Amino acid sequence: MLRLFWLLARWTAGLWPRLRRLPRKAAVALGAPGPDQPARPDRLWRAMLVVLPLALCAALVMPQVTLVMTPSIEAFAVRKSPGPILRGDYVMFTLHHPIAGPKPVSVTKHALCLPGDRLTMFETPSPLTQNGWDGHYYCNGQLLGVSLPQAHNGLKLDHMKWSGLIPAGMAYVGSTHPRGFDSRYFGLLPIANLTRMERIL
Repeated sequence: MLRLFWLLARWTAGLWPRLRRLPRKAAVALGAPGPDQPARPDRLWRAMLVVLPLALCAALVMPQVTLVMTPSIEAFAVRKSPGPILRGDYVMFTLHHPIAGPKPVSVTKHALCLPGDRLTMFETPSPLTQNGWDGHYYCNGQLLGVSLPQAHNGLKLDHMKWSGLIPAGMAYVGSTHPRGFDSRYFGLLPIANLTRMERIL
């Protein structure tokens, strides 16, 4: 109890010097050239004329910018870009999959194969696992990617086993990264669930 009283007394004693310095700090904050000089609010207003527009621009722009957290896409930052989705466009969607974790995550990929395009898939024995198979995916004869039998953490990956013309309203999304997690594994996505994006960085 005595120790607590002693600590409280020391804290109270140290509070008074800080309170005495408060007017000086306030004067500096209001534009005074020094702690013992009179306040000059005009300097504060000039500074605010510079800072406030910058803060407003940041507040308006930053919520529209999305940082890309995956190495499978060459962009670092994207933003929404209204318009029809074309082949090669950046698209964002919500991914629900065990490999992404217990909660859905926002993912950015490329729209690589669109309605009317021919998606071809064939399998070959995987050199990475015994009795495993890799899926090879082509859009109109152009290689999109090859699936892997398991993720980097050892989780078994099932790949999409479908070939044919991409149906209306659907799309194959992915990237050129060999370990990208995309339509090779979770299949085609409804275009209505995709948001067109553009790269800004």
